[in-house]
Amino acid sequence: MRRSVLFLVLLAAYAATLGLPARPGERYSPAEAHRLLTAASISEDGDLDLRDQYAHRTWKRWHGTALRPTAKLTEGRLVEPQGIGFPLLIAPAYALGGPSLVELECALLLALAFTVAAGLARRLVPEPWATRGALVLGLSPPALAASTTIGPVAAGAVLVTGAALLALRVREEPRLRRVFWCAALIALTAWLDVHLAVPGIVLALALWRWLRRRGRALAGFVALEVILTSAVVYVTIDDRVFGGLTPASARPAGVSPTGADGFTEHLARVPRILGALVDRDVGLLVWAPVAALALAGGVLLVRSRRERLAAFVADQVDVEVGGGLLALLLAAGLATAALARPSLHGPWLVPPDVLVVLPCAAALGALALRRLPRTALVLTVLTLASSAWFVAGMRLGDDAGVAPPRGPLPWGGVERVLPRF
Repeated sequence: MRRSVLFLVLLAAYAATLGLPARPGERYSPAEAHRLLTAASISEDGDLDLRDQYAHRTWKRWHGTALRPTAKLTEGRLVEPQGIGFPLLIAPAYALGGPSLVELECALLLALAFTVAAGLARRLVPEPWATRGALVLGLSPPALAASTTIGPVAAGAVLVTGAALLALRVREEPRLRRVFWCAALIALTAWLDVHLAVPGIVLALALWRWLRRRGRALAGFVALEVILTSAVVYVTIDDRVFGGLTPASARPAGVSPTGADGFTEHLARVPRILGALVDRDVGLLVWAPVAALALAGGVLLVRSRRERLAAFVADQVDVEVGGGLLALLLAAGLATAALARPSLHGPWLVPPDVLVVLPCAAALGALALRRLPRTALVLTVLTLASSAWFVAGMRLGDDAGVAPPRGPLPWGGVERVLPRF
């Protein structure tokens, strides 16, 4: 299957979710409405100050419930912790076509992310398994729900997946142009969402290590310069605009961006990493059983290293390195969702930090898709059945709403035995 066909199939599926309400009676969640409000300020006033938008009740164009400021005044300006990068990204689409065009932009970006993921998977397995892995997880309920959600998930997935693909290409052939664009994608992650800095750090360390081992001092310097310059500019602008190192500094005093204080409270959240996978309401494996193939792919990688298959199979070392990077990115997403979010539960099917690395999970799962065809078939059928239930339920249900999830999953209530983290 050609990449263009994969992209169009995913885009057509995501188009089926256009206009779905985030919850009964509201097309957008409060978080989406605040992001649109900032985009409106950029497109109409050319700044991030939301005082005019609140004074004129701009949110009434797309949101029925009154919005209240989520930040304190910073030097007389009202700037909210949506940040700068994502509102800037969607502002042109908002100016041209309003929230509907912004939804379509997000759908395009997520379809692109899974298309790039198919390219990542080709470094681990041949066709057709590479494309099948990206297609199935791209059609899962979490991806369908996130496809038209107005948030940094889709754009973040493009940056992370694209940077991972370029990093692996740099490892093979460290051309200066590839190094620059890989570093540029990594540098942009935090601008979209500060949580994306975690997978960005994983990618930056991998890029640095591979360049150092190949003795490419100039390329390494360029990568370091791009990433550090972006970080310095990011912190400087945030300090002037939001009054701190990150956009979360604009929140009222005493409000922790993570919902926890100190190392001990964050350490107590470690069990949530398991919850991001099997929580009965927002667990990835509950909504997309086929994602278990990514975990199986990680097990296959461990077995490959233990049995030293690279000594006997050509190119196996490339598979192990590429798969290892994808596994680390998946772990980074799970850890960020568990430790850096106030709660795993929110206006989503699966935590956003997990969704950002979902295309990487699809590429890693392609390994198990090839080695475990019967198991993969069962998980694929279950996931596609869940997707059909999700779209039909959201379109036909009387109390349709994407988030929080409403109504039983199509598992006959079996998922109720799972814990709620």
